[in-house]
Amino acid sequence: MAHDPMAEIRASFFVECEELLESLQDALSAMDEGEHDNETINVVFRAVHSIKGGAGAFKLTALVAFAHRYETVLDELRAGRLEITPEGMKLFFQAADLLQDHVRAARDGDAEPAGAEEVLLALEAMIGGGAGLPPEEEEVTDFTPMGLCFDLDLGGDTDAEASGFTLTFTPKSELYASGNETFHLLRALNALGAVDTRCNLGDLPGVEAIEPEKAQLSWTLTFAPAVTENDIREIFDFVEDCCEIEITGGAAPAPSGFALPDLGDLPDLSSLPATKPEEDDVPMMVEAPQPSVAAPAPVAAAAPVAAPETAAPAAAVVAAPAAAGGGGGGGGNHAEPAQATVRVDLDRIDRLVNLVGELVINQAMLAQSVAEAGLPPNSAVMSGLEAFMMLTRDIQDSVMMIRAQPVKPLFQRMARIVREASAIVGKEVRLKTEGEGTEVDKTVIERLADPLTHMIRNAVDHGLETPETREAAGKPREGVITLSAQHRSGRVVIEIEDDGAGINRPRVKEIAISKGLIPADAQLSDTDIDNLLFLPGFSTASTISSLSGRGVGMDVVRSAIQSLGGRITITSEAGKGTKFSISLPLTLAVLDGMVVHVAGETLVVPLSAILETATLTDADIRSLGPQTNVIHVRGAFVPLYDLGAELGYRQPKGNYNGGIVLLTAQEDGSRTALVVDSILEQRQVVIKGLQQSYGHIPGIAAATILGDGQIALILDPADLVQNATGRTRAPEFALAG
Repeated sequence: MAHDPMAEIRASFFVECEELLESLQDALSAMDEGEHDNETINVVFRAVHSIKGGAGAFKLTALVAFAHRYETVLDELRAGRLEITPEGMKLFFQAADLLQDHVRAARDGDAEPAGAEEVLLALEAMIGGGAGLPPEEEEVTDFTPMGLCFDLDLGGDTDAEASGFTLTFTPKSELYASGNETFHLLRALNALGAVDTRCNLGDLPGVEAIEPEKAQLSWTLTFAPAVTENDIREIFDFVEDCCEIEITGGAAPAPSGFALPDLGDLPDLSSLPATKPEEDDVPMMVEAPQPSVAAPAPVAAAAPVAAPETAAPAAAVVAAPAAAGGGGGGGGNHAEPAQATVRVDLDRIDRLVNLVGELVINQAMLAQSVAEAGLPPNSAVMSGLEAFMMLTRDIQDSVMMIRAQPVKPLFQRMARIVREASAIVGKEVRLKTEGEGTEVDKTVIERLADPLTHMIRNAVDHGLETPETREAAGKPREGVITLSAQHRSGRVVIEIEDDGAGINRPRVKEIAISKGLIPADAQLSDTDIDNLLFLPGFSTASTISSLSGRGVGMDVVRSAIQSLGGRITITSEAGKGTKFSISLPLTLAVLDGMVVHVAGETLVVPLSAILETATLTDADIRSLGPQTNVIHVRGAFVPLYDLGAELGYRQPKGNYNGGIVLLTAQEDGSRTALVVDSILEQRQVVIKGLQQSYGHIPGIAAATILGDGQIALILDPADLVQNATGRTRAPEFALAG
């Protein structure tokens, strides 16, 4: 199949767009929380401007038009002529959501998103209506360019001694075609320090001979001694193929000329209309780059197209607009250098993960064979095996880091769900996020999107009250949903908490009885009633809406979470709110486990769940009820569970004196003690999922292959305890049988 370089560049552009959209959402959230400084506003403007500039390269007309009108309003905000209000912030968020829709529609070839025109008109009404359209081009009739050279005042010290480096900067036509602007490059150069900037017009042809789409101007800049050559070249890092630069030492002659007005307050040149020779008799005096609608290429496209193995990495493409002044923020010399990255298909990473898993299994088999051979610990084979085990661990950790990604993009998607859902039901809702940097396996993140969407919508629709009801209850009109993520006990815990009315348990029980889901005389605890929400077909909605009411949702959520080897729990307090907690494994590939023996079976307990191990004595054990025991550990009583009995391998033992227990931690901070027959070893094990073949098995997270080829089940201690009977003493009739 023939290689298509433009397809690669296009794909890189859309990767860049996703990162720009993420920074846009971050900056808007900061503005919504009261950060109205210039840099935050500039981040918003630059993101929209950079997307517009790149979109023009691929003639994505709808995306360019939307971004241009959004950018025009943001430019008024950046110039201080527009005040930030709560209503305005809502419109900025809506426009950002629609911009994201436009990007994805352009990427996937879908129809333009609906509702864009209404939002844009509302935005433009904030600045007087219609102001978002490009201004009419003014004709310049008094212009004699021949032989002139004039000063270009960018706010620097034009009287500085000309004793530093001298730069001659001549842009090529490709610079303008790629959506970049000489104005921003010059402003970035000016930010280096004292500089004398002059525009050279000596070779400029007459008005009738100017070709609007070709570069005509050049500049000579003389810097103060403190500016280094490297400082100057950094400004041109991403556009060096689009212009000619010559840097020399010493002074440059200062020709006579006249000063232009200060360009610091001029509007962004990208907002100027394209010059059309067939319609305009006189071209503009200042050579402006063609705006995005004239189909400029992104910076990466301006350079000669490289072969796929040498194509610019995604990070470089993302950094290009900012460094080249794509948004008008600052010079490249102040930016952090972008780390080189390589985009790799997820399938290749999955294959690498699988190979690492096989490597771990082979390493375990080799270790067992060496142990059976009875070689001395100081032998060369044992030393080499230990080095091999350490190397395997390092490889496994590195591969897992490749797959790990922060949950931030997922949380940003939920912010949009909150905005849209609250608008539908007419509630005032704010999303608060915590732990956005928590890293989770990429596969887990992708499969969490749908369950989280269900839960966020439920929180908005059912969890939070209407503004009037909240006011009557003494609460703020605006409801708050908190979405958080953190690592806890070797797992990832994601919590969705609202400050609403809490679960109406009597009504939940009444609905469950009326639908025949539970007997009318069922005696249920609060936790049991809360878990009724996960039954198929259960719904508390009295009417069917676009958000809920059809009885589909929470049962699907629980199934999706369980398919990831996770679990979901509910806690609720009347009048104060409800919290859903999702606990997930850190990775779906490899984990550290403790291999134990129970009733002739080999099992693996995740090492991250084990706090300590101990040997029981009669003095440690206390009776609690007719069939249960607890143990006394460090001044506290911990419930005792017999693994063999809970898994159905055997009846509970009559005496646990001398037994070995694993003290494990639960997500809520509580502890439990699991009785095992013996501990075999600690080792890395490869996770082999059972969900697809067997569905959810209570207490069992997955399976693994041991070094001798034996299959062992990997336990989920928290889920096991949640479904346990707690029987550690057999009744008399059971013993007699």
